[in-house]
Amino acid sequence: MQTHELAVIETQPLGYRRRSIDRRTVRSMIEVTVAAALNLPVDELGAKTRRTAPVAFARQISMYCAHVTFGWSLTEAGAVFCRDRTTAAHACRVVEDRRDCPHIDAIVSTVEEQLHSWLTAMEFCRKTVEANLE
Repeated sequence: MQTHELAVIETQPLGYRRRSIDRRTVRSMIEVTVAAALNLPVDELGAKTRRTAPVAFARQISMYCAHVTFGWSLTEAGAVFCRDRTTAAHACRVVEDRRDCPHIDAIVSTVEEQLHSWLTAMEFCRKTVEANLE
């Protein structure tokens, strides 16, 4: 039964589940995952200023994942990272363009897979706890 439930969770679009987990938690998980993938300090991603090019690109990947992986609107993706909607749109364009490079594509794909696994695990745990409370 649990395996079947997990399969159902994995096939649902991520956008349907995005509101069941606090956005700050999702932002933190995105930042930790992206920072680890790019070997950058997590606190740099949350800085108000642009910082270095690698940090700016890490932030762009973060906004891209918020929009693409979690199905957030560009307004939501920008806001959660304290940026404007147009900045989030630019970030998505930059990441899409840079994914033409196999190395960048592999990094972004790995980040997306890790975030998807994390969200699936969180949803499974939430459903398990809810079932045990009934």
